[in-house]
Amino acid sequence: MSISEKKQAWQTSSEKSIAKSPERKASFRNSSDTEIERCYTPDFEHPSYEEDLGFPGQYPYTRGVQPTMYRGRFWTMRQYAGFGNAAESNERYKYLLSAGQTGLSIAFDLPTQMGYDSDASMSRGEVGKVGVAIDSLADMEILFDGIPLDKVSTSMTINSTAAILLAMYIAVAEKQGVSAAQISGTIQNDILKEYMARGTYIYPPKESMRIITDIFAYCKDNVPKWNTISISGYHIREAGSSAVQEVAFTLADGIAYVEAAVKAGLDVDEFAPRLAFFFNAHNDLLEEVSKFRAARRMWAKIMRDRFHAKDPRSLMLRFHTQTAGCTLTAQQPDNNIMRVTLQALAAVLGGTQSLHTNSRDEALALPTEASVRIALRTQQVIAYESGVADSVDPLAGSFMVEALTDKIEEQALAYIERIDALGGAVEAISRGFQQKEIQDSAYAYQRSIEKDETIIVGVNKFTVEEGAPQGLLRVKEEVEVNQKAALAKMKGERDGARVEATLKALEGAAKGTDNLMPFILEAVKCYATLGEIANVLRGVFGVHRETVVL
Repeated sequence: MSISEKKQAWQTSSEKSIAKSPERKASFRNSSDTEIERCYTPDFEHPSYEEDLGFPGQYPYTRGVQPTMYRGRFWTMRQYAGFGNAAESNERYKYLLSAGQTGLSIAFDLPTQMGYDSDASMSRGEVGKVGVAIDSLADMEILFDGIPLDKVSTSMTINSTAAILLAMYIAVAEKQGVSAAQISGTIQNDILKEYMARGTYIYPPKESMRIITDIFAYCKDNVPKWNTISISGYHIREAGSSAVQEVAFTLADGIAYVEAAVKAGLDVDEFAPRLAFFFNAHNDLLEEVSKFRAARRMWAKIMRDRFHAKDPRSLMLRFHTQTAGCTLTAQQPDNNIMRVTLQALAAVLGGTQSLHTNSRDEALALPTEASVRIALRTQQVIAYESGVADSVDPLAGSFMVEALTDKIEEQALAYIERIDALGGAVEAISRGFQQKEIQDSAYAYQRSIEKDETIIVGVNKFTVEEGAPQGLLRVKEEVEVNQKAALAKMKGERDGARVEATLKALEGAAKGTDNLMPFILEAVKCYATLGEIANVLRGVFGVHRETVVL
């Protein structure tokens, strides 16, 4: 059968999907009144077309995980946001939703990420600074006040305390009259990249993996629309990795999570369709597009050949993208608008399912409302005005893009083989392998900038004299004072005996083998704090000490 005949068969097989989710327009045409096809293919015979590329929505998913992609609907436009207290962040979320954002992405402050309440000594000076402070269900209720959780998809960038924040989200939904089965969203819940690249870990790897697989199992039965993990390459890239390392180390982590879940007794097709990924979009547009395509193809092969997944959804690498914070400059910050535009375009051309665009002032402070609006409008201009969303995988067939896609896959697979030889991602991390590779890559990149081999506009070329930045958003110090006062008030009003009983039950479960999620949920519902719950688990599991790599 020729490629054109196969394309016709694919078009026919896609009709059922299109009927279920119609395309945005009856016909897609450009300014010259040329009709834009859903998917372009070679007009010559390509011997490995099906094996390497295939058609959108079909194995190996190089060209996308849906047959229509953005012709059906645009990617979810999320703006990562959260600062100060829950009331301030709630106002920002409502503003973003009114401006056309289609999903929420929650940034938590450092104490929340590390399992400390706002009144802990370790939290001093950090409350509400890099995200919103959440101490208990009371804060979560304020955070989502007036936001219907059956209508909004929410992504939460949280790892060590992911089980606690998910439990709070479930409890808030129930208070709104929304069942756990109705809510949708994602928790990052990717602890392995914390050990190698980011550092907001609490417990040792073995115990952390237990919490993650408990979440998988609980959500399979109780929160079926929830993406239980967002396996993150974003922070690996922010730490200084190359594009190849980002793909390799992220997929190696994915392999470790699947292996842990299977070892815990879960069938691969029970949880794999809810796995999601999170990637960085860097400046090199064509390398980034190729990276996304290579990652999709690699994951499909890994899940089919290594884990023998049968459900097609288990083979699909679905991913969120955030533009690269590490590329933003404090010098000439308006240049960041152009950088973010290129990065967002790469994510869209690469087939992302959702996207956050960074704001121009994020190298200096938390973004202002005006900067956030520009970042969101960047996505909207790409979606509605650029034309790149009218055809699926429009760069397919480019000699350069296809060659780069193949090369990234080849080099990333070589890394995964090295990690396998070390005993897998967890063992390799414990030896510092990934950390050393990332450090070497970051050092080489920095040296290339210092030697002017890599040009950063406004930094080492095309510089100008600049005054001090104006109009930056600063979190006021009284946020910490007020947060502590609210926490003390809540503790004084709750049922202390009930809190103590639920924490004791959680401790017993942690010492045994019961799934931890129901116990955490019960503790959350009676207003046990995030820090109290995390401390119970610290007492049973201990804490992780960093592997030093020289």
